[in-house]
Amino acid sequence: MKVIANPWRGSGLPRTEDLAEGTVSTNAAAAAKLYATCPKANTTPLLERPDLATAFDVSALHLKDERPRMGLGSFKALGAAYTIAKRADAQISRGKANTHETALSGVTFACASAGNHGMSLAAGAPLFGAKAVVFIAETVPEAFAERLRAKGADVIRAGTTYEEGMAEAKRRSADKGWHLLPDSTWPGETDAARDVMEGYLIMGTEIAIQMAEPPTHIFLQAGVGGLAAAATVSARATWGDDPIIVIVEPDAAPALQASIEEGRAVLTDGPVSNMGRLDCKDPSHLALKRLAADADYFMTIRDEDATECVHFLSTNGLQTTPSGAAGVAGLFAACRSPDQVKLTPKSRVLCYLSEGPEDG
Repeated sequence: MKVIANPWRGSGLPRTEDLAEGTVSTNAAAAAKLYATCPKANTTPLLERPDLATAFDVSALHLKDERPRMGLGSFKALGAAYTIAKRADAQISRGKANTHETALSGVTFACASAGNHGMSLAAGAPLFGAKAVVFIAETVPEAFAERLRAKGADVIRAGTTYEEGMAEAKRRSADKGWHLLPDSTWPGETDAARDVMEGYLIMGTEIAIQMAEPPTHIFLQAGVGGLAAAATVSARATWGDDPIIVIVEPDAAPALQASIEEGRAVLTDGPVSNMGRLDCKDPSHLALKRLAADADYFMTIRDEDATECVHFLSTNGLQTTPSGAAGVAGLFAACRSPDQVKLTPKSRVLCYLSEGPEDG
């Protein structure tokens, strides 16, 4: 475990000229309004687990359980599908379509995915008459490719990493006129992923109602940083500056932590992590800017920490993956050196179970 205190807390990064322009969305009301129109909209539970709190030697532990979200098994059901729905709604509002079901007929959306972002795209596109193309690395299990195809998506394997898949998705989309829908941001590409993160605000809106007492600590898993940034926006809007927010990444892919240390966005490298959904070497620029201003600590954990935590949660009735458990794994690791993140027996902790177990 490596933990650094955020030197840019409150001020943001000292250099932003090389970053994508803009900010993450804070329009939770708009996200909630659009989400309410979805036939499969559901509120996921906030689990209070005093037994696990005792095991971690904290006062309370709450887990936002995203495993049942819209039947897709992940918080990312709120991302690509929400973004596509927003575009369909805009077509209706402009008088360019008569029904949501046909609002995006003839449109093809493409993305690169290490998992659930692609599933959200695959599920969301056909609801509005569009097609989905998902680029996955050669290392992604075929069982997941079959799940994407079962939703009607075309699956294209490209490269051995998420980054190589993204490069091919960008190239092919430009050649064929497809609409690229990434879950990350970079110069010249911000609108789609900004809407993806806007969809994630729905989780924070739910938590604000579900959680009677504010947390003292929030541990957030991060890949490119979309979930972490949206959850941070929601937490600051609901509880202000009091909660200590800890961003947790694999030590094989410390894109956010390394960027915070350098004071600018940096591309990292490293081996493949078992936290595959979080194994992203390049941070989302808008997410990075928000987290630099509002997060308190950046932590990296080992694959072994995530594996140990998955086993621990499973024995306590909570099945998930190393990626889905990474925030809890950060708490797990922090308990060994609690002073590093100001953790005490009186702490009230919020974490996210961001996805269910693998199928197949």
